Amino acid sequence: MSKRLQQPANIWITGAGSGIGEAVSRKLIEQGHRLIVTGRRQAPLDALAKQAPERVITAAADTTDSSQLQAVAGELESHGNLNMVILNAGTCEYLEIKDYQSDIIANNLNTNVIGTARCLDIALPALRRSRERGEPATLVIVSSSAWWFPFARAEGYGASKAALSYFAHALRADLAAEGIEVVVVSPGFVKTPLTDRNDFPMPFLVSADDAAERIVNGLARGRNDIAFPKRFTWTLRLLSALPRPMIDRLSAAMARQGNN
Repeated sequence: MSKRLQQPANIWITGAGSGIGEAVSRKLIEQGHRLIVTGRRQAPLDALAKQAPERVITAAADTTDSSQLQAVAGELESHGNLNMVILNAGTCEYLEIKDYQSDIIANNLNTNVIGTARCLDIALPALRRSRERGEPATLVIVSSSAWWFPFARAEGYGASKAALSYFAHALRADLAAEGIEVVVVSPGFVKTPLTDRNDFPMPFLVSADDAAERIVNGLARGRNDIAFPKRFTWTLRLLSALPRPMIDRLSAAMARQGNN
């Protein structure tokens, strides 16, 4: 049986200022865990800290900035040994193919992949120290189910999430010998400030609170891959199993429909 979150744990979470990160933070605070919350803006982090001032430390930082992350490093074990890291900070920028700009690809990759990788510069040593002391250590990377199917306009976002998922699964293999568990979270559409900007239908949309419930419950149950909602993620998995020519035709048809 999993020992994750069965007793108060020390957790660092990025992207805690809004959306999934904020909802997960609030859920973990309600359960009595001790948090270091990171985001770009101080005000929403302060709002989280008010929920439990004695158990929440704010550490504002841009995860794409190595110097800002190094300033956070000293806080990671302020509550004691670091037991869990939830790397959730991310962005989503869509590409308009008629006005192709490689900067959009770079922005997605820089925040979603490079930002996550830079967080490990300070998180991994702290998790390793916990394992040396005989405590559990879990690395959670929030990816997306979007990369399972080639959606129009999602060249940058989907590619970044595909890279992030591969990165996480490779880390799982490399860190297994050290006893550091790696969990990959692959949500479908979640109502957040990012998805509020979307100008297309979002099937099976769930609230941020619903997403947080599923993520925290999945972690507590010892799951290493958490994907939801099932109706959406299983549909994408089935579509991705089709022969490539069928996937290409379906994807192109959906792109034409979206451009009408």
